[in-house]
Amino acid sequence: MRLPRSGAGWTIAVFGALAVLLGALGLVWPEAQLRMLGFEVPAERAAGDYTGTFLTASSMASFNMGVYYLLAAATEWRPFYRFTVWFRLVTFTVFSITVLTHVAPGRFFGVAAWEGLGAVATAVGLWWDARRAVAPGAAADDAAGSGPVPATDAAR
Repeated sequence: MRLPRSGAGWTIAVFGALAVLLGALGLVWPEAQLRMLGFEVPAERAAGDYTGTFLTASSMASFNMGVYYLLAAATEWRPFYRFTVWFRLVTFTVFSITVLTHVAPGRFFGVAAWEGLGAVATAVGLWWDARRAVAPGAAADDAAGSGPVPATDAAR
C-alpha cells in the first residue's frame, strides 16, 4: 500500500486505519466496543434483543468503510476527500443530536466529536494542499518527497 502524498490524504488514511481497527474490535470483542461507547453490557440479553446483531453489522460496516478510506488515501482520490468532509459533518450533527436528546449516552458524543474533528482536519488538509500547489516553493516541497497535488484541486 502506498503512503498518502498529501496532508488531506493523511487525514483520510488515519481515519481509515482507525475505522478498520475499531470495526475489527467490534467483530472480535463486541463487549469492549459497547463499553467504549458507554453502553451497558448485561450478563445476559433478553429475548428479542438484537444488540449483538446490530453491533456485528455496524462493526462490519466500519471495517469496510475503513478499507474504502485507505484505498482513497493510497490512490489520492481527492473528490472522495471532499465528499467525506460534508458527510462527516452530517454524521457529527446526527450523532450530537442523539446525545442531546438522550437517545445515546453522553460518552457517545466522542464518536460525534471524532467525526466533526476529522471533517475539519480533512478540510484544512485540502486547503493546505491547494495552497501548497500554487505556492512558489511547491516545487521544492515536491522534491522533498511530498508528491504532487493535482492542479484541479488548487482552484477549489
